[in-house]
Amino acid sequence: MSGAVILTAAALFLAMGGYGLIAPAALVRPFGIALPSAEARAEVRAVYGGFGVAVAGVLTIAGLDLGGIRAGAVSAVAVGLLGMAGGRLVARLAEAPRTFYPIWCYFWVETVASGLLLLAVWS
Repeated sequence: MSGAVILTAAALFLAMGGYGLIAPAALVRPFGIALPSAEARAEVRAVYGGFGVAVAGVLTIAGLDLGGIRAGAVSAVAVGLLGMAGGRLVARLAEAPRTFYPIWCYFWVETVASGLLLLAVWS
């Protein structure tokens, strides 16, 4: 079961990363972010695209239990997701989002995914 949870998370990161590489403006459009320059699109491709694909690779290795990195790799990704969710809480203190999607939707996705990954590796 834990391998399946980890590999599912890997697939989701791969989908996000691939989407970020192929269509960076579409990926961030729900957040009201415009990417008017090649530099802006390159930044989204790097951070959402390349980093997402890299995380997918690490989680795939961990999910297949290759190289003895499972606990550390999955824990690091889970803590990273908690950091993203925490950033959304800090942002809420500064100003309230007008709608549930995308901010609170992703807050819950990040929080639940983090918990599932931690359960998968530490239970």
